[in-house]
Amino acid sequence: METEVMIRMRMSTNDAHYAGNLVDGAKMLELFGDVATELLIRSDGDEGLFLSYDDVEFTAPVYAGDFIEAKGKIVKKGNTSRKMEFEAHKVIAPVEEAEFDSACEVLDDPVLVCKASGTCVVPKERQR
Repeated sequence: METEVMIRMRMSTNDAHYAGNLVDGAKMLELFGDVATELLIRSDGDEGLFLSYDDVEFTAPVYAGDFIEAKGKIVKKGNTSRKMEFEAHKVIAPVEEAEFDSACEVLDDPVLVCKASGTCVVPKERQR
């Protein structure tokens, strides 16, 4: 229906919220919010508003140093509502037990870390 939007971001130690440099799952929802904003701008010329998530599933841990790709697409358009689906994948991760703590690897098979669906709204008078 609509173009898929993707953003990629490296999780930093500032994103780590728990022991072991574990990143708070809310960070994935923040990325999905940014994806939704771009989708609405491309679709309607306005940032719109995120109304609700219908479903959120965290499927693997995210740590500081991981590179995350967040993707989303509009799957259904109403008068003002836009139903969206999102996925976040870990695509690069630090190498544990490496000689240098800066060692990373591109994952051959990206790891699904979160998936969600939600609804955004663009008021009729703001649609272009």
